[in-house]
Amino acid sequence: MRGIAIREELTDEWKNRGVREDTEFAILTAEISKAAFGMTPSQYKKFKGLKRENLRDHMDDLELIFSMLGEASTTKIARSKDVKGFVENKVAARRGGKIAGDARKKLELESGSKIVSKGNYLKISQKKKIT
Repeated sequence: MRGIAIREELTDEWKNRGVREDTEFAILTAEISKAAFGMTPSQYKKFKGLKRENLRDHMDDLELIFSMLGEASTTKIARSKDVKGFVENKVAARRGGKIAGDARKKLELESGSKIVSKGNYLKISQKKKIT
C-alpha cells in the first residue's frame, strides 16, 4: 500500500511540474528503473518472464523497497530543486534512481547476493500458501 502511495505522490508531482504526456511518464519511470536496477520496466518484465502482469506484483520485498526508494528520492529531488518540465524531471528521475541503484549495489556487495531476481513473488507466495 505504501508503494502505491509513493508512486501516486511522484506522478502527482510530475503533473504539477509540467509532465503531461503518457509517454513522458513512461520515459521518466524508465529512467528511475534503469538507474535503480540496470533495466527498464519492460526489460525487467521480460527478465522475470512476465507478459501483461503488473511488474510490482511480482517483485519481492527488497525489489519493492528499492523501487520505492528511487521514486521517493525522485520526488524529493524534484521538490528541492524546483524542477520544471520534462527535461528537468528526467534529470531528477536519473538522480533519484541512482540513489536507489547505489543502495542496491551496496547491499548486494555486503550480502553477497543479487537483489534483482527472476523469481516471481506471486508464484512463490502462492506455493507457500499451498504447502
